[in-house]
Amino acid sequence: MWKLKQLVAGDEEREESFLEDESDGICSLSYTQRMYAFAACLLAGLVCMFLSIIVFVRPIKFAILFTFGNLLAVGSTAFVIGPAQQINMMFDSARIYATTVYLVCVVIALICALLIHSKILTILAIICEICALLWYSLSYIPFARRMISELMIRLCDTEL
Repeated sequence: MWKLKQLVAGDEEREESFLEDESDGICSLSYTQRMYAFAACLLAGLVCMFLSIIVFVRPIKFAILFTFGNLLAVGSTAFVIGPAQQINMMFDSARIYATTVYLVCVVIALICALLIHSKILTILAIICEICALLWYSLSYIPFARRMISELMIRLCDTEL
């Protein structure tokens, strides 16, 4: 727990970036406040995702609630490690492609739901968004993407 607290608090000597300039807002929260904000944001995201399952028969409402819930859940970690560190980790060379694909899928799902109003395209976009979110999440676990890739190759191998 101490290591998590040290990670959240960070070093006092590090350089300030454009997101950490004024100590107003998120960066001035105490450790306890950050944990409460993280839990509240994650819980709100999970509630949105659960509510989206209830309105599954309405693909447009489902897409909006599900996407908003995903964004809240992914964004909740910014309270734990800070917004600058969150952005740095998201666009790290190891996961820049996964992040980009996930964000593009989120935008496409919202466009299909809000502008195009196509139920079929919205469902396809949500399926792509779920796959992209899983791939993005696996990028935080060492060697997880490689193991899943090798597993999928073995499962889909057509040699008899």
